[in-house]
Amino acid sequence: MDKVIWIVLAFLKGAFLPIQAGLNTRLGKAAGSPVYASMFSFVVGAIGLIIYILLTRQSISWSGVREAPGYVWIGGLLGAFYVTVIILAFPKLGPGLTFGLVVAGQMILSVVLEHNNILVAQQNPINAMKILGIALVIAGVIIIRKF
Repeated sequence: MDKVIWIVLAFLKGAFLPIQAGLNTRLGKAAGSPVYASMFSFVVGAIGLIIYILLTRQSISWSGVREAPGYVWIGGLLGAFYVTVIILAFPKLGPGLTFGLVVAGQMILSVVLEHNNILVAQQNPINAMKILGIALVIAGVIIIRKF
């Protein structure tokens, strides 16, 4: 049952991405800057997380944070890059093509990371079905773009 909850939450988050992109794009237009819109989005998100942490009395391992390898902090930069690119691409490509490309990129890199056991909990080799799945996602992106 626990896995079902995570499947539903992951699906919902994916469904909300175009809404987030549209809202952030409008914020970028209102602010006159997509980069400021990205920053404001992260500030609001940080405030929301702080409130959640306080309400749920979350704990932290400061020694674990201090001992974490330096490269883990790149995740924040990748998040900022993602939000900013989405704000810029969304009005030019539309939601279907923008997120089709996002999913295609995610699928390709996810399969490579799993195959090479990089940043994953368990290695999962590339096989013909995964390649077919990626090809179908890419075909979907092409179809969205053409029609």
